[in-house]
This record gives sequence, C-alpha cells and structure tokens, in this order.
Amino acid sequence: IIYFSLVFITFISSLGHTTGPSLSNDRLYKFAYTAEVYVDRAKASLQKSAGYRFSAGVDVNILWRNPENDDDQLIKVMIRNVQVENVNERPSDKNIFKGKSTEKIIGKEHLEALQRPMVLELARGKVQNFYSYENEPGFTQNLKRGLASLFQLQMHSGSVREVDISGKCNVTYQVQHNQVTKIKALDSCEIEKTGFTSHNQILDVSTKATSATIYVLEDSFIKSIKAEENYVFLLNSRRKTGAKIVSKQRLELQSAEAGPGLIAGKHVAGVIKTLDSSYVSVPLVAETVKSECKKYPSLSEHWKSIKEHMHPEKLSKAEAARSFLSFIQNTRKATKEEILQIIKTESKELLPQIVDAITSAQTPASLEAILEFLDFKDASTSILQERFLYACGFASHPSEMLLRTLTSKFKGDIANEEIRETLVIVMGALIRKLCDREGCKLPAVVEAKKLILGRLEKPKKDDNVRMYLLALKNALLPEAIPLLLKYAESEEGHISNAAVTTLQRYDPSFLTNEVRKTMNRIYHQNRKVHEKTVRTTAAAIILNSNPSYMEVKNILLSIGELPLEMNKYMLSIIQDILQLEKPSSKTVRKVLKDMRAHNYERFSKPGSSSAYSGYITRGPDISSTYSLDILYSGSGILRRSNLNIHVFDKNAQLHAGQVVIEAQGLETIIAATPDEGEENLDSFAGMSAILFDIQLRPVTFFQGYGDLMSKMLSATGDPISVVKGLILLTDYSQEFQLQSGPRASADFQGGLAIDISGGMEFSLWYRESKTNVKNRIAMFVAGNAEVDSFFLKTGMETTLEIETALDFISTVQFSQYPFLVCMQMDRVGSPFRHSVTKYESLPSGRRYTARRGKAETLEGCEYPLHQENSNMCRKVFSTASDSSGSWF
Repeated sequence: IIYFSLVFITFISSLGHTTGPSLSNDRLYKFAYTAEVYVDRAKASLQKSAGYRFSAGVDVNILWRNPENDDDQLIKVMIRNVQVENVNERPSDKNIFKGKSTEKIIGKEHLEALQRPMVLELARGKVQNFYSYENEPGFTQNLKRGLASLFQLQMHSGSVREVDISGKCNVTYQVQHNQVTKIKALDSCEIEKTGFTSHNQILDVSTKATSATIYVLEDSFIKSIKAEENYVFLLNSRRKTGAKIVSKQRLELQSAEAGPGLIAGKHVAGVIKTLDSSYVSVPLVAETVKSECKKYPSLSEHWKSIKEHMHPEKLSKAEAARSFLSFIQNTRKATKEEILQIIKTESKELLPQIVDAITSAQTPASLEAILEFLDFKDASTSILQERFLYACGFASHPSEMLLRTLTSKFKGDIANEEIRETLVIVMGALIRKLCDREGCKLPAVVEAKKLILGRLEKPKKDDNVRMYLLALKNALLPEAIPLLLKYAESEEGHISNAAVTTLQRYDPSFLTNEVRKTMNRIYHQNRKVHEKTVRTTAAAIILNSNPSYMEVKNILLSIGELPLEMNKYMLSIIQDILQLEKPSSKTVRKVLKDMRAHNYERFSKPGSSSAYSGYITRGPDISSTYSLDILYSGSGILRRSNLNIHVFDKNAQLHAGQVVIEAQGLETIIAATPDEGEENLDSFAGMSAILFDIQLRPVTFFQGYGDLMSKMLSATGDPISVVKGLILLTDYSQEFQLQSGPRASADFQGGLAIDISGGMEFSLWYRESKTNVKNRIAMFVAGNAEVDSFFLKTGMETTLEIETALDFISTVQFSQYPFLVCMQMDRVGSPFRHSVTKYESLPSGRRYTARRGKAETLEGCEYPLHQENSNMCRKVFSTASDSSGSWF
C-alpha cells in the first residue's frame, strides 16, 4: 500500500510539472522583450505603417515554491533598459524620438514605476495572482499586465476560459512536441467595453479581431514567445476604406545564470509580505485609463470656424458634411450650457443645421439643451421642431430616454398638426431601432407601441388615422399586420393606400397566407372596388412573397381585363421580374408556358404606364439598384410615379431612398372620365419619401379643386422641398484593450448633406405634364484608428468625400392616345476625393505626419431604361412644346 501510494504521488507530481512552465531554482533568466504597434490601411504592408517599438530586458527568477505542490510558484519579473523607437526605419528629420532619452519620452515617474519588479503566482501554468504596487500609474501597470499575460500557458491541447489582460476569454491550446500555440477568441472576452455602432449593417463598420501566441519550450521552460494581435476595421459600404491595428510581442531567452535562492515559507501571503509589504494583489485584467486630453477649442470657437460652410445654399457641398461631423464630435464633449449658448445666439438661417448636429450628438446634455430650447406650443419654430424630429429618426443609437421624451411630447400640446404627425412617424422609427437591439420590452417601447396600436384599434372620430399607419410603416411591428389588413381592405383613398404600402415594407417572411389571401382579394376586387394604386401595390406584395403557381396565373389571366393603363403597368411589372431575375421569376416563367396566360391578345395591350428596374452599381462589396414605375389614369394624367433606390450586400439591405408622387381626381380639368373606382376622389397631388429606411411625413402640393386652381394661378415655378438637412449615417466608435498594454480605438463617422425637392408642371394648353424630382447630395466619411500609450499616440485617419446629383424627370404629352411618356434619370459628374494620413505624436507636441490623397471625377450618366421608353423620348423631344407651362 505504501509503495503504490508513493507511485501515485510521484505520478500526480509529474502531472503538475507538465501543466505549465517550470523554472529551475537558484537561476536568473534573462530575456529580450519587444512590443510593437502598427497602424495603417487595412490591406497595406507593415513596412510603412505608423507605430512604435518598445524594447527592454526582462529578468525572471523563481522566488518560492509551495512545499505541498511544486507547480504552485512565485516568480519575479523585472523590466530594465527600456527603449522606445520607430517601428520602421525612418530618416532622422522624420524621427520624433531623435535626441530624446527614454526618460524624456516616457517620463521619470513612469519609467521608475515600469522598472519596479512585479510578482506572479503561477499554478499549473496559469496566473493566479498578479502582485504590484497599489498606486502605480495605470498605463505602466497595463504594460506590465501585457508582459505578465505571456507567462500564462498550459502544456496540453484543449479549450479553456482564461483570464488575462484582455479579460476572461475563450482560449484554445494546440501542443506539438516543444511548441504550444495559443489562440484567443477576442470577441468572447468579458471586459468593460465602451462605444456604439450604426443601426443599419450597410452603413456600419465590420470588425475582425484575431490573437495568436506561439511558445517554443526547452526543458519545460520558455525559450521564446511570439504573440500577434490584429484588429481590422472595414466600412461596409466601401471595403477599400478601412484601417488595421497590429500589436506584436516577442520574448526571447538570452541567457540563464546563477540567481538568488528561494524564500522559505508555507503560504503565498507570508512570502509576499517578507518580500515587500507594499505589494498588493491587483487584477490581471487591464484597467481603463486614458492619457490627458489636450485642450480643444471651445464649442463656440469651433462653431465660428465652420459656420460659413453651414449656410442652406451650401448644403450640397462635401465641406458642409465635414463641418457637420466635426461639430457633432465637439458637441459630444460639451455641456448643456455651452450648447444653449450657441443655439440662443445664432441666426435663423443657421439654426436648422445646428439643430441637426446637436440632436445627432445623442448625449444627455445635447438632448436636454435642445428640449429646453424648442417649444412645441410655438408654431413659429415648426421648422426647427421638424429638423429635431427627423434627426431623432435618423439617430444611430437612440436611447430609451429619447423615445420616452417624444411620447411625452406627443401627449402634450403641439401647436402645429404637421409636427404632431411627424412626431408619431418618428416614434415608429425609434421603436424599430430599439426593437432591433433587443429593446422591444423596454417600458418606453411598450408604451409607444400601445399608443400607436390603440389609436388604430379604436380610432376616435377626429383621429388622423393615416399618421398612425405611417408610424407603423417605420415601426414594422409584426403584431400590427392584422390591423393593416383590415385598413387595407375595408377603407378607401389615403387610408387603404397607406395600409397596403406599409405591408409592402415588411420582410416577406412576415407575409403569411392570410396576408396573401387579403392581397388577392384586393387585387381581384372580390369584395369591393379598389383604386388602381392600391390594387397594383397588392399585386406587388403577392409577387414579392414567394407566390404560388395559381396566384401568378390568376394575375396573368387578369391582364387584358383591367383598365388600359393598369394592363400596361402589370405587363411591365411581369417583364421587370423576368428581366432582373427576381425571386418569383421561376414561377412566372412556369406560368408563361400556358398559352391561356401568355398570348398576343393579352400581351399586346397599348398604354404608356411602365415599370423598370436596373443596377446603379454592382461591386464585390455592395450593389445598388433603382426602380422606376409610373402609372397613369386612362385620360393620360399621372396617377403615381415611384422611384426607389436599394443598397444591399450578401447579408443586409438598405432602402436608401424612395420618392413617390401621387395625383388623383384631375380628370375634371380636361373633361375626361375617371377610371373605375375613382369617380369620387378629390383633386389631390403630393409627394411621399423614404430616406435611409425612414418614412418621412408626406408633402401635399394641393388638396381639393379650389386649392388646385389657386396654386395654378399663383404658381412661382419653384419646386417644393421634401427634405433638406444634415444626416448622420455612419456612427461607429469602439475602444478596446491591446494585449501588449496600450488602449486602442476606432471611430468612423459618415455625414450626408441632402436636398430633395420635387414638383409637377401641368399645361392645359399644350396638354402636357411634367414631374421632376431633384436629389442633391454631398457625403463625407472620416475614420480614425489610434493607439494611445501614455507616452505616445499613433494612428491613421482616412477620409472620403463625394458630391453628386440625381434627377428624375417624367414628361407626358396627352394630346393623343396612347399618349407619349418619356422618363429620364440622370446623374451629373461627381467629384470624389480620398485621403489617408498616418501620424505619431508625443505629449511635447513633436509630431510626424504622412499624407496621401487621390481626387477624381466620376462621370455623369443617364441611366438606361427600357427600349420602349427610349423610342418614346425621341418622339416627345421631336415635338417638344416651347411652352413653359405653370407650376402648382
């Protein structure tokens, strides 16, 4: 029994020695240590990167072994001979370290702290305790943690949760002979994180982080360690724009010589006290520290330097978007009082732009300041109120507090009814953004949902039902679908149209059999007569939601029995599905093999309505498509024109824009007969827009015959603005801990200056109408990746900017039938600029900067539509009238 006990103890003891590195007693191990940081473009080589190299000698010796467990040991680690230099060779005139000693670069206090020894308790290869000095600066403490974490390894393959400087992380070990490879899953690390991301994936930044460490062992101890950590940041909308941060560590054994003997003792605490009573156990996980911020200009000083670029007439310039982003950054550091000082003293023409920026800052101080300034009971400031609300709708990371505040405002007194409508529409957008981030059960979200759904379930006599439907068009709540079906099928005019277009916005996965049954009843008018606009939207929903063979067949069989222009429109929809190979194209092709559905009589109906889709761009990162469809009444007057732009990649899509111009009840002007189901419609024309997935409040050109005649007689010829302002599109900010010790950060912001306007021109004399939608856009994106050591900041800034314009013009001559229709979509030549700046700077102000830039012009173009449209345009312009018409 004694013999077997001794064998078992020996076996267990031997296992202990194989689970971690083992140091020999009375030996001093001398290592060479380097920690390098590189910052550059994502796909650039490291030879020209910004960065630095930290190098030192490291002495390691064992202080104590647990008498009861040889594998439980205290080791002393001391850094000496510290040097800081360029990570790549650089001419002396570009070397910020030239002529500066390490003490001058790091500082005497920090250098002394860095060279004070630390003590590690290692048990089975893992750091159980990290002993250092309590009041040591956080930066130097983190550098020590980075070195200490390298001594943590296990001698057998497997996966484990492990604590080191990066936090508590999933780690995988692979052991082969005398080499151990450690892979750390950085996205699994539990550590305090700060920052935010953009709401839509297309507008956000992708991050890839990797960490690998290779140990080479000799006689169960470390001969060398090579560790590398990579962070790559790519702008999803343009993956050529990005940054990377690389951190490398290397520890190599130089020699082993006679060292101090072991300290006697039974317990770790006693040995530590004997060694130095000032030692305390501190966490191995990094502490959050930041270097002292340099003094920035005050918010008012910064505003004075950029305000000239923020005038309304300059909002189509990239400099406006650049200034907008820089003002947001400064506002995020400002107090409520500083913000109010600017709002209360600035001129009326600049206030809307200030409201855009302050609201987009999304800080408690900025929200308090803007709410104190705006008075929703005062109709005279409705423009500012609307700009505030839209900025809330476009918020990149809205808070529950913001939604609660808007709900409270909605329940209070609001002087302008259009502002009340905009407010509830924006509440819908915030509900969706919070729900997308798993916030659907937040009290403020529950309250806002209850308010909107409640008003639709039991509407009061004077309730504006349409605005609650438009709120759902943003919220896209699955539980609202039964309500939308009810309004779509049982109501008329704007209400049914708003309900059915809201259903069209849902992902096809939510469009159940019940939804399709209702849409089929609407399209085929099984229960009541519906307007053409509602019927065609119902057909589009069916065709985009995995339709059955019979559903497609019934739609095709209906063509030929529809009003003339609706016939032509539905034919164009079918042809567009086939041309762009949309999901339902296979089913459509199968149905077209049946000659009852596909024959000359059915497919040769005359008309001018059309629908067409095409690609704007097709790239490896993202693609974008446009679709133009236009529906006329039988008398040749525009019923609806619809321009859509979608952006998508392999995983996500973004409804970047939609402009819909609708008109109805205009037949009396030319003594024409209205189409079936539209005999009692009031005269109306208006525009509705979606911008970056947010439904905006529709704009009315005129309402009623009297209003129509008044505006025709007093028309100025100026287009009506649909949306003008500054929008924060990309808003990404993350801070993270490098395993070598420093803190790093990545920030990407994208701003858009936009001006969308549109209108209708109508000439009774020449029997001609025109619709014109003008889109003026300027975009600026800035990205910054930076490593912040207490003695140095190094990083890379990248910017890109573009200015462009997209015009959609539709001309109709209805002096004959079929009337002539010409659609044009043009993009002007667009200046595009891109720059990269790498930098290194010392607290003293000495700085190295390398900048490269590229400027080019993207050629303008007219987007090709179908051949029939091209033929029609030639006829229109060959008989063009010299009438200037009149706007209304």
